[in-house]
Amino acid sequence: MQVICLEEKAFYELVEQVVSRLKEKNSVARDKWVSNEEAMRLLNIKSKTTLQKLRDEGRIRYTQPEKKIILYDRDSIDTYLENNSKDTF
Repeated sequence: MQVICLEEKAFYELVEQVVSRLKEKNSVARDKWVSNEEAMRLLNIKSKTTLQKLRDEGRIRYTQPEKKIILYDRDSIDTYLENNSKDTF
């Protein structure tokens, strides 16, 4: 039997991720275009600069319907994550 210890903060982050994934899987319809905040959450990044870099390098698709509104393509985020995943040994 293995015992895994987590700090309180890590535990609650893990719970939030599990709840989020369950909501996402149980959601019938999901938005194709997501906000900065949602894109950052999906990518698990904290910096808007990193998000902009991914956008500027063409790694994830985006649309800009208005000058100050940028939306990100959820499918391209999923593809980016899948393309950068590492196989287990």
